[in-house]
Amino acid sequence: MTQYVVGVDFGTLSGRAVVVRVSDGAEVATAVHEYRHGAVERALPATGETLPPHWALQMPDDWIGVLRHAVPSAVAAAGIDPGSVIGIATDFTACTFLPVLADGTPLCAVLPAEKHAYPKLWKHHAAQGQADRINALAASRGEPWISRYGGKLSSEWQLAKALQVLEEAPEVYARAERFIEAADWIVWRLAGVETRNACTAGYKGVFQDGSYPSKDFLQSLHTEFGDWVSKVDGPLWPLGGRAGSLTAEAAEWTGLPAGIAVAVGNVDAHVTAPAAKAVEPGQLVAIMGTSTCHVMSGAELADVPGMCGVVRDGIIPGLWGFEAGQSGVGDIFGWFVDTLLQGGDSHERLTELAAAQRPGQHGLVALDWHNGNRSVLVDHGLSGVIVGQTLATRPEDVYRALVEATAFGTRTIVEALEGAGVAVTEFIAAGGLLKNAFLMQVYADVLRRPISIIGSEQGPALGSAMHAAVAAGAYPDIRAAAEAMGKVQRDVYVPDASAADVYDRLYAEYTTLHDYFGRGGNDVLHRLRALREEVSR
Repeated sequence: MTQYVVGVDFGTLSGRAVVVRVSDGAEVATAVHEYRHGAVERALPATGETLPPHWALQMPDDWIGVLRHAVPSAVAAAGIDPGSVIGIATDFTACTFLPVLADGTPLCAVLPAEKHAYPKLWKHHAAQGQADRINALAASRGEPWISRYGGKLSSEWQLAKALQVLEEAPEVYARAERFIEAADWIVWRLAGVETRNACTAGYKGVFQDGSYPSKDFLQSLHTEFGDWVSKVDGPLWPLGGRAGSLTAEAAEWTGLPAGIAVAVGNVDAHVTAPAAKAVEPGQLVAIMGTSTCHVMSGAELADVPGMCGVVRDGIIPGLWGFEAGQSGVGDIFGWFVDTLLQGGDSHERLTELAAAQRPGQHGLVALDWHNGNRSVLVDHGLSGVIVGQTLATRPEDVYRALVEATAFGTRTIVEALEGAGVAVTEFIAAGGLLKNAFLMQVYADVLRRPISIIGSEQGPALGSAMHAAVAAGAYPDIRAAAEAMGKVQRDVYVPDASAADVYDRLYAEYTTLHDYFGRGGNDVLHRLRALREEVSR
């Protein structure tokens, strides 16, 4: 009998399931389930309470909906016998983090009127103040782990979000018996056992060299924070490991056989690397969507300024996994079209008009910080900037400048890696923005390097399916699975030398603005944010 696996990718607004043939990675069928609540950023559904600025939550029931609807729909569309499915694996946005009771019940089910009881989505940026204090204390004490995060922990990561809960809702923090990444919580619901995966523990939870930050450090942040590790600690499972077997309840949701392998949880970006056959040092994968995450493996440990994390075995066993990212990419384009233009022009039309221009023709340069800066400044108190607008500036001019700004942000990350001695030998793109050929060519020109592309529209789900095959024993490890099931097209976009020359000049202007507004030359962006929050109270 032909064997199949199912990969499930939980995104920001929806979840998708893909049925994959184990022998060759063929994607037989896909189904998508939109979250009923989407990303909760304005008001708490249970009460209508207006959320403060920079909040972003999700609803666990929406995630279960993906298992109930997308998985059986994909299997039905594939036209296969569910009994031929040997494993299931999942990936999640991260850090998406929630407080739960000891049995895994989300605290929001117990305290529906308390906003801190809900999962904080990856783009919840309201804990920047806590992140600033964590970073200052780590620097003053010389904590060795801080260098693994480029010198700064992001407000998106576990420590900042948890400290915000403790300080703003101590009763919620006390009631929470465990805090857990959504990537691990969904596996708990599938397999009936609590597991912690090595990827999120390292990148999002500050687990380095066998331990979390010390109790003394945590208590120095807050006297009641000393018990933090007891709420997250547990054995770490390797990526591709078998977390357990599908429970009868989860089998009823998904329509899959009870007892099949359930793989350990993983992060959407990191799981995409082997799907693109990026299993060797130097192969950088940029997962480009609402945000962009840059992941690559290296043979040696290196401290890279502004990295989201450097974790042993974090992507590929036996290698150091490097992660960087941009908190807004596709979201920025969407904001411009939907909010500023109020839907008056489509992405397709703006792309067509922008592509007709020559580099530099619009006379603009922008900073891609509309959702803060994840790398290399690690500062979500920053905001977007556009310079050079005149009364002659047209919507397509701004649209192109925003596309170019995100490419400049990626170049900053690549240069930070290479400046620290981590060679980038290949740039591979994945994610929804691959559909925009104009955007991809801009990136090739700005980076001055060829761009390969993943051979799948569902890279994270394919990567999860590959880990499911490993967990089920079909392949000995993820390298073998990648060789058989991964997909990549080499050097699809190559740089145009004349365009690259102009972009070098624009990038120099971007760098000047980047350092002026982001490294202390002028703190106006922080002052404006503080004023907004003051008058919004």
